Amino acid sequence: MRVFLDTNVLVAAFATRGLCADVFRLAAVEHDLLIGEPVLAELERVLDKKLRMPRAARSAVLQTLRRFTVVPAANAPTELGIGDRDDEWIIACALAGAADVFVTGDQVLLRLRNVATVPIVSPRDFWTGRTLA
Repeated sequence: MRVFLDTNVLVAAFATRGLCADVFRLAAVEHDLLIGEPVLAELERVLDKKLRMPRAARSAVLQTLRRFTVVPAANAPTELGIGDRDDEWIIACALAGAADVFVTGDQVLLRLRNVATVPIVSPRDFWTGRTLA
């Protein structure tokens, strides 16, 4: 399964121990993990500005993620009207990468339930296998 992880899942995976770290490991080991270029850019900003992660640690995180399938930014954002243009670009990237599932903790995105044929699920639902919308 091609699994696309949203920025918030990756932030939690690399900043804390817990469910999102487990979800990251599961996706990395048992599935085809997709990482979007827009996600990498947003992740680096969050790790730097919000979490004040040292540069060497940020570089290590990004280097680790670049070992997986990195999906280039899409040609255009989706037009879902969700209010966050960055999320529109990230979802467009997941669609361009032919993701089978999009994992996020963002409540606005979770309310969509799916975009095109891609289910949008919480980390908990992905972990427990409830990935179909």
